[in-house]
Amino acid sequence: MSNETVFVKILDKEYQVACPREERQALLESAQLLDERMKAIRGTGAVIGLERIAVMAALNLSHELLQAKTAGNTVGGAASHSDLLRLNGKLDRALSNTGD
Repeated sequence: MSNETVFVKILDKEYQVACPREERQALLESAQLLDERMKAIRGTGAVIGLERIAVMAALNLSHELLQAKTAGNTVGGAASHSDLLRLNGKLDRALSNTGD
């Protein structure tokens, strides 16, 4: 698999993420979802600081993923569920490499 550098913007900050070409669109969609969640959390005013907002968004997304797994809701099939798990791991790694 050939990796390419993808630039994503999350909470008005740009990040470089390396990913296989065939996963580019999934990464962009994941980044967009994360950006929306983080903006919603920031908009409440209850959580301050980029790191805290990121952790709250990650916890919320992880909770939803676990609920879907427990309920047997695999979002269109087993392959989609494994894709979500894989992307969740990638997002965790990308966020831990930001240095914030």
